[in-house]
Amino acid sequence: MTSPSQADGLVKVGDIVGLFGVKGWLKIHSYTRPREAIFAYDRWMLGQDGKWSSVVPRQGKAQGKGLIVALEGISDRDQAAPLLGTEIAIEREQLPTLPKGEFYWQDLEGMQVENQEGQLLGVVKHLFETGANDVMVVQGEKEYLIPYIDSVVLEVNTDAGLIRVDWDQEF
Repeated sequence: MTSPSQADGLVKVGDIVGLFGVKGWLKIHSYTRPREAIFAYDRWMLGQDGKWSSVVPRQGKAQGKGLIVALEGISDRDQAAPLLGTEIAIEREQLPTLPKGEFYWQDLEGMQVENQEGQLLGVVKHLFETGANDVMVVQGEKEYLIPYIDSVVLEVNTDAGLIRVDWDQEF
């Protein structure tokens, strides 16, 4: 399966991770914050085997520790089963505009990272959440796990595709 890229104009917001009940409901994992915000988008793109198709979520809700959704056109478990493992994305235009200085994770992926000494550390492969802060995974000659916090991330220049950090190359 091919993840959406900025070139596709799509932003990944979740994954279909299971089936729920017999009426075609699906268990999903949301990357939005709060997690229920995924239901605010009235049209999703589902990606499977490098192909994307548009769907409309009919109804979604929290169920236990997870989320479940009913999609238009899916009314039983047999119709829902082929969607297991599918990625959920939205079109970039559906995202709210962020205030200056804030970025979506996808905007940072692929950017070069250099420290204050001008040493290139590598490229942002992805980010992930911890309980304390977000972390950039930067791949260069070695892999760096760099916290995305104000005292470490000094500058993000999207025009130049460069992030400057206060980070020692030996960390």
